[in-house]
Amino acid sequence: MDSNVKRPFGRSQAITFIILLGVVSLFADMNYEGGRSLSGQYINLLGASAFVLALASGLGEFLGYGLRFFSGMLVDKTKSYWFIMITGYGIQLCAMPALALTGDWRWAVALLLLERIAKAYRKPAADSVLAYASSSVGRGFGFGLHEAMDQIGAFLGPALLSVLLFFNKDGAGLGGIRTGLLLLFIPAAGALLALVAGRFFFPHPDAFELPARTPVIGTKGISRGLWMLIIAAGFLAAGITDFPLIAFHLNRTGDFPAAAIPMLYAGSMAVDAVAALLLGKLYDRIGYPALFVLFFVEIFTAPLVFLGGTTAIIAGMALWGISMGSQESVLKAVIADRSAKDYRGRAFGLFQTVFGAFWFAGSALLGWLYGFGVLALVIASVLFQGIALALSIAAGGVLKKEEN
Repeated sequence: MDSNVKRPFGRSQAITFIILLGVVSLFADMNYEGGRSLSGQYINLLGASAFVLALASGLGEFLGYGLRFFSGMLVDKTKSYWFIMITGYGIQLCAMPALALTGDWRWAVALLLLERIAKAYRKPAADSVLAYASSSVGRGFGFGLHEAMDQIGAFLGPALLSVLLFFNKDGAGLGGIRTGLLLLFIPAAGALLALVAGRFFFPHPDAFELPARTPVIGTKGISRGLWMLIIAAGFLAAGITDFPLIAFHLNRTGDFPAAAIPMLYAGSMAVDAVAALLLGKLYDRIGYPALFVLFFVEIFTAPLVFLGGTTAIIAGMALWGISMGSQESVLKAVIADRSAKDYRGRAFGLFQTVFGAFWFAGSALLGWLYGFGVLALVIASVLFQGIALALSIAAGGVLKKEEN
């Protein structure tokens, strides 16, 4: 196969490629979600304080989102999708198991930050490649299928490590955790092998792009309507209550059985996977209005989880899962469909940078308001989500005019 010649790909090849990218994400999520499930207690056992853990987590997420606009620019300028993805995934997937090789919490924190930076570096390239492949099968379906496979890995990684620690003679001590972390090299190898296979069989992923799917708007940058949608997504992120805060609240109040809280999260991830597929297909059928499901359901998450009983909490977490799934399917599909091919990396990078910055600021604000009472947190969350819904409706009108 001549890797220097672009060949158009058909629908069946596109589906094969999307599944291959899904395999990459499945193994990758097993690696870093599994690692994240152990990293907090591991670094604590190495001697780090709770403040250091919180600071490292917050800084890591900020870097992991904040650098994506610059990596998106790099993607658009170089078109080196595979080089960026392989090097980015390689660094990211080796960072978590490498934690087992250090006995100093400072090096461990540095590895956690490196993992987030590497993800920021490769993420716009991965989203751009997926957008190309989804062009011929429906972008909602393409992103939805990928998200579903991603969430399978996010569930399997922590679950398998939990089983390992349960049966390991060292339990959740340093020895047991180090063994678990070292085993994360296995899914890392699986993800990288799948990536190399993708590079060999599909050297030019932009050949998947159908001319009819390339939008008229935004050919010289980010359009006004897309800017409005990105800001709407930012307010959505600001109002999302992170699961660690939800778990802290449920454990503190006893409104939900403590032993079942991890299963509540796992159930939400299952809803996430199903919602990503279904809402992705809905987007391919009805277009932009499918996005309103995301902005509408998130309004009710905080009231149900923080103010309700057991049934309301389960319902709220189901909505939380629907929100997460539609973010990764419908929202990304809309951005892909409304951004020009040569600016897609920047569009994804800008979206993820804004989303992450608002999420970081919103999480800090909601955490601070929680100290004054859950009602203050709920009011702020609903307010942010209401603004997000209004902006998304306005953005839809502007995008429709720009298309005409």
